Amino acid sequence: MKSDIVLAGVGGQGILTIATILGAAALKENLYLKQAEVHGMSQRGGDVQSNLRLSSDPIHSDLIALGGADMIVSLEPMEALRYLPFLSKEGWVITNTVPFVNIDNYPEMEKVNAELAACPRVIAFDMDTLAKEVATARSSNLVLLGAASPLIDIEPDKIEDAIRALFLPKGEKIVDANIAAFRAGRAKAEEIIKN
Repeated sequence: MKSDIVLAGVGGQGILTIATILGAAALKENLYLKQAEVHGMSQRGGDVQSNLRLSSDPIHSDLIALGGADMIVSLEPMEALRYLPFLSKEGWVITNTVPFVNIDNYPEMEKVNAELAACPRVIAFDMDTLAKEVATARSSNLVLLGAASPLIDIEPDKIEDAIRALFLPKGEKIVDANIAAFRAGRAKAEEIIKN
């Protein structure tokens, strides 16, 4: 088993929370993992990116080579496009379709959507709205994690256990909301993959 995942987004969206949850779940699966993060101006809405490498065999580098990522997992569509050079030919793009417009020269969404549509394997939908429907607006990162989970060789129960462990100090309501968001994202992705 091997998964090389580029996690991308904007500071404050919860991308590093996804990395923490997947890392904890991978350890429960007795997998090796390496992670490298780039925070940039993350506290001010800047680019946040993490290389997460999971494997049943030892991993020697924490960085993913160009063309080596199995997945680009992003909470922001332009950030997903930024990392396309890292995606392998068989790789998947999993992204929120709602832009986080934090720069004056943000590209037109028609162009962003056209570039995403040109990718052969894409799971893209409005994760913000789904998060609001099943949990809270702040749970869109857990919807994204759920959407990526069918493509990651880790049991969903182990991912849910990691969500529980991370959020339990904030209370059962927060745990339940985040697990609901995870399950909703997973169900939506499974529906998209079937079609």
